[in-house]
Amino acid sequence: MNQERSGSYVPGHPLLDALVARAVAAAGTLPPRLGLVYPCDALALDAASRIAAAGLARPILIGPREAITRAADEAGVEVTRFEIVPCDDDPAASAHAAAALARDAAVDGLMKGSLHTDTLMAAIVARSAQLRTARRISHAFVFDLPRYPKLLALADCVINIAPDLAAKRDILGNALALLHKLGIARPNVAIVAAVETVNPAIPATVDAQALVAEARSGAWPGATVEGPCGFDNAFSAEAARTKGFASEVAGHADLLLMPDLNAGNMLYKAFVHVGGAECAGLVLGARLPVVLTSRADSAAARLASAALAVLAVLEAAAEPDARDAAGRPVKPRA
Repeated sequence: MNQERSGSYVPGHPLLDALVARAVAAAGTLPPRLGLVYPCDALALDAASRIAAAGLARPILIGPREAITRAADEAGVEVTRFEIVPCDDDPAASAHAAAALARDAAVDGLMKGSLHTDTLMAAIVARSAQLRTARRISHAFVFDLPRYPKLLALADCVINIAPDLAAKRDILGNALALLHKLGIARPNVAIVAAVETVNPAIPATVDAQALVAEARSGAWPGATVEGPCGFDNAFSAEAARTKGFASEVAGHADLLLMPDLNAGNMLYKAFVHVGGAECAGLVLGARLPVVLTSRADSAAARLASAALAVLAVLEAAAEPDARDAAGRPVKPRA
């Protein structure tokens, strides 16, 4: 799993490889503009170089010019090939500049560089940025797991700490919208809890029951939503059969909706560090996609996350009455 960050993109996760190839093909000769926010270390500049070389997006570097140049030298990247939006040497200044560019539709997506997640997200959710939508902001990962036959999404592992029913409703809606953009017309959803029965002492099971009832009433057309489901039943049809758990979703889930951040974050890291998975992740529910990176992310994960953002941008632009981050009708990319 520990791939060299300084090497080329490492194959071996064919489902994510296909995702990247699809995004490159969709980007064509005029890829979307991806703002890299405070890209002031070698990892961020390496990611910018890979994204540009793959033809996924046109990276725009938003941050202090001198720090970016030093990071580019460290990464062995020719910085003059990129547009730089210079800012004061302060991560918050870069974050607010990036949010303003997004508000004005000067970038199509954002990607975190070497600043803290909280700093970037504070700028994005600020009222002045005008990047919020009616839905709560959430996050979803898409995993390529060696022992699973298709891409598997997990939400929310990053942003919402202890979501209530209303928040879970938005987390589910955001994740389903992403899956639709990935071409999954009828997603299978398992709402994960510690047990498969509704127990008032375990609020996650009560929330699962409510979400399933909403799904059956037509809240998410086309999606099959089941829960509460134990992780073993959601992931393995054999486990479900052994336990007598009748399910259409077991072993075929496209999305696992997690009960809280603790459970989601631990499962995400177990998938990667124990299960040998690779993943792509995206912030959802804002007016444009946002990629949150970690220093622990491999080069493959950074590239795949950028690909996920590109597909989200291009599929959204293809929708009827599509609008940009400023709320204006989408025009051909310049």
